[in-house]
Amino acid sequence: MLQAVFHAWERRLADATKDRVVRPFDWGLDWIPGNGHRHDGAPAEVIGDWVAHVMADTDAFFTPPPTTDYVLTPAADGDLLTFPSALTTPHVANNTAYARFFPPRVRDRRRAPPRGRAAVLVLPQWNSDPGGHVGLSRLLAWNGLAALRLSLPYHDQRMPPELHRADFIVSANVARTVQVCRQAVLDARRAIAWLAMQGYDRIGILGTSLGSCLALLTTAHEPLIRAQALNHISPYFADVVWRGISTRHVREGMDGHIELDLLRRLWRPISPRWYLERVRNRRTLLVYARYDLSFPVDLSEDLVAAFREQQLPHEVAVLRCGHYSTGKTPFKFVDGWILTRFLKRTLGAHGN
Repeated sequence: MLQAVFHAWERRLADATKDRVVRPFDWGLDWIPGNGHRHDGAPAEVIGDWVAHVMADTDAFFTPPPTTDYVLTPAADGDLLTFPSALTTPHVANNTAYARFFPPRVRDRRRAPPRGRAAVLVLPQWNSDPGGHVGLSRLLAWNGLAALRLSLPYHDQRMPPELHRADFIVSANVARTVQVCRQAVLDARRAIAWLAMQGYDRIGILGTSLGSCLALLTTAHEPLIRAQALNHISPYFADVVWRGISTRHVREGMDGHIELDLLRRLWRPISPRWYLERVRNRRTLLVYARYDLSFPVDLSEDLVAAFREQQLPHEVAVLRCGHYSTGKTPFKFVDGWILTRFLKRTLGAHGN
């Protein structure tokens, strides 16, 4: 009975978005670097060869060159940090990264500051507006954790004028989706480097939905991260797009052009399942919703099972709601409390 109620609610919330666009399928060969990569032959084989090359050395794929070109602009509601993205795309607006910084709140300023400081990089969900996860960032700061809320590629100020949704980070363009998700990880690692430059030595990451996938990819390649809170989870990127109600328009663009098994192979670089051994020595919280239709529950349970089978340290929290309803009262408060409690405990915040 509860499942039927929540599933109906989830479908209503998903259907409230009327501006989804079915974009044509594209292999995205123009997003594959020209040097050292094959460009002749069947597109699936070309991308397959590129993916095999990427998977042979994912550190090279997900490691940005260092930069010192950071600018922090004071603002009343979260200082604005800007820096150049490590991946240059054809859209100029998308090539600058933006993040809002919320310093930790210290209630008793007479206390000596603790040795070392804790901070969390926050990665919102797909198509999050500029205010998405700002409340959660404030909650983290109130609990003594600095929060740096990063806008994902093609979101917010990074969206080119011809778009009204962040269609280029999850789309029916196969190689572009891989590269733009890679861009998000490169940006996340540059953001973490900035936190380390400010003296934060206990760093965690929090990601929701698409952000949870990108957070795990970042943790797998960023040694400065101690803990990750993953909110709505799946082992495979392709399966969520193929089956979720939030991505029906993306699946529609793919129908008749590619099958799930092939898409799963080509999207291995952005699928958490292939990186689990790399997060063995990190603290992980896995959160999923019992009535989720966007990240189907069996996929979430598969990722939990993989952590268990590989004996990776982790904690699990199951929300008694759905994907969209997680953002509604009272579930958003429960979710925020679970995520904040885990990060505060694992990072040892002392701000209060």
